[in-house]
Amino acid sequence: MTDPADLTPEMLLQAYAAGVFPMAESRDAVELFWVNPRMRGVFPLDGFRISRSLRRRLLRGGFTVTADHAFAQVVAACAARDETWINPGLERLYHALHARGAAHSLEVWQDGALAGGVFGVSLGGAFFGESMFSHRTDGSKIALAYLVDLLNRAGFVLFDTQFITPHLASLGAVELPRSRYMERLGVALGLVADFNGPDPFPDPQDVIQRNTQTS
Repeated sequence: MTDPADLTPEMLLQAYAAGVFPMAESRDAVELFWVNPRMRGVFPLDGFRISRSLRRRLLRGGFTVTADHAFAQVVAACAARDETWINPGLERLYHALHARGAAHSLEVWQDGALAGGVFGVSLGGAFFGESMFSHRTDGSKIALAYLVDLLNRAGFVLFDTQFITPHLASLGAVELPRSRYMERLGVALGLVADFNGPDPFPDPQDVIQRNTQTS
């Protein structure tokens, strides 16, 4: 167990580079524990599944997408669940990483309000997805579709989801054994990607077409 006050952003990035990430038992937990799963969840960046219902939702529009415009709000929304592994100490570390350009958010807006979002940590060509949320129907699915598209265009080669859930699996996430994950991570760390390089809000038809062509 580790007191987050003893960690620096640089130490946290070193842990990610070694394939390890921190979690808290709950929002009220003081300490963090370190996780190195035997099976690691990843999103193949050429395998995101856009269902017919999500396709219709994307084409219907009525939303906008931004990147790094509301990082604090996205993290707070992800930490506001009844059950969460993001405690205040870990939240502070994410903010410190964001200030250094190593943590990012993607936001979905409807009627001027946050409808959903996702945030994570970037290192080289790897993006470590931390958490996502929805305040409106399909908010997190729209965020993931745009995030996968942005990561592809920005030069990322690894989208780490840490664990896999039925929801993520339905969208194309898979599990890799630790040894295979570490091989993929090693390749990604040797690359340079720019999360803020591409336009975060391309035409929905383009997002659908690029994912349909590669999945």
